[in-house]
Amino acid sequence: MRRRHLVGLQDRVEGPPAPADDRGARARGHRRRVRPVTTLAASDSGVNGVALAVLIALFTLVTVMGFLASRWRRASNLQTLDEWGLGGRSFGTWVTWFLIGGDIYTAYTFIAVPAAMFALGSVSGFFAIPYAIVVYPIIFVFMSRLWSVSHRHGYITTADFVGGRYGSRWLSLAMALTGILATMPYIALQLVGIQAVLEVIGIGGADNVIARDLPLLIAFAVLAAYTYSSGLRAPAIIAFVKDTLIYLVIIVAVIYLPSRYGGWGHIFDAAEAKMTTPNPATGKPTGTFIPNSQQYWAYATLALGSALALFMYPHSITATLSSKSRNTIRRNAAILPAYTFLLGLLALLGWVAIAAGTKPIGLDGKPNAQLVVPQLFEDAFPAWFAGVAFSAIAIGALVPAAIMSIAAANLFTRNVYREWFRPGATPAQEAKVSKLTSLFVKFVALIFVLTLDKQNAINFQLLGGIWILQTFPAIVFGLYTRWFHRWALLAGWAVGMVYGTIAAYNVSSASAAHFAGSLASIPGIAQMGYIALTAFVVNIVVAAVLTLVMRAVKAPEGVDATIRGDYFADAGDPRVAPLPPTPTEATPSP
Repeated sequence: MRRRHLVGLQDRVEGPPAPADDRGARARGHRRRVRPVTTLAASDSGVNGVALAVLIALFTLVTVMGFLASRWRRASNLQTLDEWGLGGRSFGTWVTWFLIGGDIYTAYTFIAVPAAMFALGSVSGFFAIPYAIVVYPIIFVFMSRLWSVSHRHGYITTADFVGGRYGSRWLSLAMALTGILATMPYIALQLVGIQAVLEVIGIGGADNVIARDLPLLIAFAVLAAYTYSSGLRAPAIIAFVKDTLIYLVIIVAVIYLPSRYGGWGHIFDAAEAKMTTPNPATGKPTGTFIPNSQQYWAYATLALGSALALFMYPHSITATLSSKSRNTIRRNAAILPAYTFLLGLLALLGWVAIAAGTKPIGLDGKPNAQLVVPQLFEDAFPAWFAGVAFSAIAIGALVPAAIMSIAAANLFTRNVYREWFRPGATPAQEAKVSKLTSLFVKFVALIFVLTLDKQNAINFQLLGGIWILQTFPAIVFGLYTRWFHRWALLAGWAVGMVYGTIAAYNVSSASAAHFAGSLASIPGIAQMGYIALTAFVVNIVVAAVLTLVMRAVKAPEGVDATIRGDYFADAGDPRVAPLPPTPTEATPSP
């Protein structure tokens, strides 16, 4: 929901004009302030000083909270991955709710979803809503089992679980590397979200590289510092501020903005007019107001595939495993849909911007749909409230970026460094390596954002969604059955990765020769669908067929380190070493 199909938005952001209607202008009572895009380097007149001051004040507040988080919940020893990387596995229902919500609904979510609605319409933007609804029953069913077995064996990552379940270092390594690769561009997109806010405020237009990127460098340094010192506790406590601001801003916006711009009827009329008007460059409709029958497969596969993939991301797993009991997971699955309601309101702001006549123009003078929500808030609200909204987005980038870097670092430390290079590493050595790796991960993401075109970050994120879904069979199926052979799962993963990457590479558009989207024709049915889900089906078919072959040739299946009772353990059981099995628990896993 926070990344899909933004390829080509900059080419299509302007689209046809909204219907002639001066209600928005009359409601505003003044002309929209237009910043000079060619002279900003020489003058600071385009900087929204009040909004910037509010942003700095709130950013300073969460920075202090991030450093103080090391003392929160009696964190006496942050020199183990259990404490630094999982918060001591001690978070209750509300902390976990804020943490997972802040982790899933990122800054780029609040930038990308309305941008897609504004530029392309409902298929590219609103599919995020059913996808976020479908995901919670899924995690209600399987995530508590993952928590239990991880609690009993001291697993920090899904790769830990896969290695223990199938007795395969290679399959574990494949899960770890996939998670790291899929997470890196995700972190970069959080920095892109901060850049969007800074650009609308008026910062970043200077020709001098240092002056242009200094605010982002400062934000990166602060993020790196408090993540290093406080671990997962820092984003957990900051998530309270971030989510409170987000709820405040969105609720005020959906109550106030429709009355300002002619009501919801006018807003939907303006959106329909824009989406159905042919684009002069292509002769086709600018976007989709209501999907037609030819778009059903695309819409449905995007929603289902994204839902299956979401909790395969390492940061989602890390936030979940930090909770103190399996029932905490289930309670959160029941109340997290409140964020989906918020997301639905947020998505509609993209259409509000159409009715408002918002022109998201970057400091380079080019249209950029990703600026539409920050620009809408700057145009419609007093500067101080725009500053609150900008702060919500910027702080919303800090929480997931911190968790993502911790999750990627945990994967490297446990499943690459310890497993392949230093099996005898102590808990303190693991924690040190993970802290340093988290710094390196954020540094790479920063370099990626500063040196490459933002569209590349989006392209790689599209690939990340395709890649991460290929870990689903080994992880989720493994929670219920060990029927699949370890080598068959590895082969299925490899085929799915290759197929998905090639299929995405072959997607082109007027603005990009490769990686121009995540939809392609589904083999056999001649319908457009989500590449990740097609690759997922190929993955399962290969794994199933090769499992039969491996069984026929009696290939070694590896040792299962888990027992049936591990999947039902709850708080109070030992975290690292499994309990001696009782007679009923000693029954072999299915």
